[in-house]
Amino acid sequence: MSKGRGSASMNMVIVISMICIFVIAKNTNAETHKVGGPKGWTFGIVSWPNGKTFKAGDILVFNYNAKLHNLVAVDENGYKRCKTPAGAQVLRTGNDEIELASGANYFICNVPGHCQTGMKISINVD
Repeated sequence: MSKGRGSASMNMVIVISMICIFVIAKNTNAETHKVGGPKGWTFGIVSWPNGKTFKAGDILVFNYNAKLHNLVAVDENGYKRCKTPAGAQVLRTGNDEIELASGANYFICNVPGHCQTGMKISINVD
């Protein structure tokens, strides 16, 4: 009977070890991208993602003056129309980090007029 318990314990240790390895491997493959480079999250940034490669799990760092700007993750409609969906979280720290999900990722500044002047980005992750 003790042999059966030992095998179950060993199997559990193996499963937990494999999960830990997967999590570590996922995090070590993630890259951190400073949105806008040295200028940060600001006006005219809409083309910043062009030519860059992004993966699910990568981190976007949005640095900005929190007294002047903010950050909102929106859907495609919100991006195209520069509208914040009801219930969307508006970030205002000036140093926000967002983990990219697979598929389309859209971000805007919803301070009036800012998104309309190019303070928005769209990133597609394969």
